[in-house]
Amino acid sequence: MNTIQSIGYPIYFSDSLTQLVNFIKQGKYSRFFILTDENTSTHCLPLLKEKLGDNEDAYDLIEINAGEESKDIDFCIGVWKMLIDFGADRKSLMVNLGGGVVSDLGGFAASTFKRGIDFVHVPTTLLSQVDASVGEDDEQVFDHTRDEIIRTIERASGDNAVPITVFKVTGVGRFSLLEKLDAAQGLTADEQEEWKKVQQRVLDICDKAFKLGIPVMIDAEETWIQKTIDLLALDMMNRFNKEKAIVYNTYQMYRHDKLQSIKDDYQQAVDERFILGAKIVRGAYMEKERRRAAELGYPSPIQPNKEAADEDYNAALRFCVDNIDRIAFVAGTHNEQSCQLLAELLSDKNIDPKNPHVYFSQLLGMSDNLSFNLANADYNVAKYVPYGPIKAVLPYLFRRAQENTAIAGQMSRELSLIVKEKRRRKI
Repeated sequence: MNTIQSIGYPIYFSDSLTQLVNFIKQGKYSRFFILTDENTSTHCLPLLKEKLGDNEDAYDLIEINAGEESKDIDFCIGVWKMLIDFGADRKSLMVNLGGGVVSDLGGFAASTFKRGIDFVHVPTTLLSQVDASVGEDDEQVFDHTRDEIIRTIERASGDNAVPITVFKVTGVGRFSLLEKLDAAQGLTADEQEEWKKVQQRVLDICDKAFKLGIPVMIDAEETWIQKTIDLLALDMMNRFNKEKAIVYNTYQMYRHDKLQSIKDDYQQAVDERFILGAKIVRGAYMEKERRRAAELGYPSPIQPNKEAADEDYNAALRFCVDNIDRIAFVAGTHNEQSCQLLAELLSDKNIDPKNPHVYFSQLLGMSDNLSFNLANADYNVAKYVPYGPIKAVLPYLFRRAQENTAIAGQMSRELSLIVKEKRRRKI
């Protein structure tokens, strides 16, 4: 089977379905699922079933209607439900056997099911072969994302209700390039030019934020690209945080090394005379991080348990409050105890709740009871509002919802408060 490496995934060329069957076997998947439409189920599936031979019973078939109308969230929900009914797990595989609609729907459904399962596109039309194997002009997409982030900063500059903006570095640069940089692998000449463009996009965003006086947070991502993001964020802080906190980096406290990172970065800020901007969160990639560490045989970067993550999170709050003259921070948390602790720390230190160096933040629609009460008590509060294409936003929201359920009783508490308020209003 001939192979070329595209951006983030391999593309296989073969005139034999036997190679696909061998690939599936080598993957040691718990089960695999074949997504078809009415046409490919009739004309293409029999050819694949013939090659499967004795393994024909190892898969489950999911069939959708042919046509663009199937590229809809309701059909996607139907695919998710069938995966659940068939007992799919994180080690399952989805084979998308069809044209553009099957590839688009199957790829999205697989990448969002249980935080993502592996999938293979088997395009059956010439157009879908091009769609499946050749992505958009990534440089053009990254430039568009940079411009959209800049538009949010400009929008915020004219609205006091939007105090902070945010972006991910992987929105303006290729993940596998960052991965290569983190691993200290040499870059080709083309990759060096590509990295310069990534740095320039980040610089453009931070420069616009600086000129308009709007803080911008750089989100944390997976550990195997985070070192590069951290260095880039610190460089931006050194440029733009001399007098006011404009650029913030994100520290995921479910990592056992991040409390020390905050302290080390604070010392760098003192030495180089800039204000450290820190968004402090617990984190959202825990399962992926542990699984990767186990698969590749290196020590897990994740805390041994939730109690350890809570302890480091609260220790980070104490450290930031103790050094509030040099640290501006956003406490991104849905945890009621951490919010109460921070409020008490500010009170004990006689720090004004409106001090611009401290914000509480929750995702819109989650822990709104905390946000509203904190704002009513005159603390700085920001609601995190993600937006974008549905295929990008839904996985993010799923991770946040799953993270929030880790707070014992938090979701049931929110629901009970809503029910109680509805009764009070007699609605």
